[in-house]
Amino acid sequence: MSRLSGVFNNRKHKALIAYMTAGYPDSEASVSAALVLAESGCDIIELGIPFSDPMADGLTIQHSSHLALLNGVTTETCFEIAGRIRGESAVPLVFMTYLNPVISYGAEEFCARCAATGVDGLIIPDLPPGELPVLDAAAKKHGVDTIYFVAPNSSEQRIRLAADRSSGFIYVVSVTGVTGVREGLSTGLEQVVSEVRKVTDMPLCIGFGIAAPQQAAEAAALADGVIIGSRVIQIMEGDRPPFKKLAGFIRRVRESIDSAGP
Repeated sequence: MSRLSGVFNNRKHKALIAYMTAGYPDSEASVSAALVLAESGCDIIELGIPFSDPMADGLTIQHSSHLALLNGVTTETCFEIAGRIRGESAVPLVFMTYLNPVISYGAEEFCARCAATGVDGLIIPDLPPGELPVLDAAAKKHGVDTIYFVAPNSSEQRIRLAADRSSGFIYVVSVTGVTGVREGLSTGLEQVVSEVRKVTDMPLCIGFGIAAPQQAAEAAALADGVIIGSRVIQIMEGDRPPFKKLAGFIRRVRESIDSAGP
């Protein structure tokens, strides 16, 4: 059983997943932030590999990615950061990256490096399920979970394909668009989750736009986990180690999810 699968053993416990850009605001601080996230109640850490054309990301994550690139952060730097986090914590780690860095590195080599540094899964927004069998095969060979997206406009065929190709969990995009803080959840989100539930019993985690404890609780009531990204980056902009503001926010989110019940 993978570390990711273990998170969802108890379906009554809703997973809290936090996204952060690897190398932002610098490598040392991102390692510290990841450990704070884990200690404060996160079940999974999603590490974004900075990329020059982050098509699925809104302005907040784009900006953090841009600054990390200016600081000289590379794919290899991200592996080093992941390895350092793994050396101090057993928290499951997932890379969020785009296809270009994976292809440039080599699918087989990339997945082998993930396994060696303790990265448990891959999220690649610009890779449709089934489009790169060599990557799926390499990930499976090295015990790395592949996590694919379903969105409000996904067809039943696309949902079935994502379910067939995913392991660990399925990423349910709450809105059609890019990441970023939003005022509330999409009114059609419950229907989206219902459609996905009809074809798979895999864990479902909702992301894109969740920014507040109450939003997280509402999303957790529909799915098996919630993903918070842009709000984490925003808090980090005005926070530095030991990241007390970040820790406080994550604790409030964790409490809100837990108090909402299964």
